[in-house]
Amino acid sequence: MGGGMMGMSFGFTGLLFMLLLWAGLIALAIWLVSALFPRTAQTATSGDRNVSARQILDQRYARGEITREQYELMKRDISENIG
Repeated sequence: MGGGMMGMSFGFTGLLFMLLLWAGLIALAIWLVSALFPRTAQTATSGDRNVSARQILDQRYARGEITREQYELMKRDISENIG
């Protein structure tokens, strides 16, 4: 009967070792992904904050998102609010 108790302690130790091994592998994978793919999306969005309303309007007109009439109206509205 004493052999059964030894089996249980090795089973618990084995389970603990397996959990630690998986936690280490997951942590390593997360570190590897973050090292290979740095966060460039945040720097791109922070640069967009410096774009003026007029530049955004010009881009929308150039992409064909708004008509010439809408463009002229919005351009006049922007210049009135700024100046």
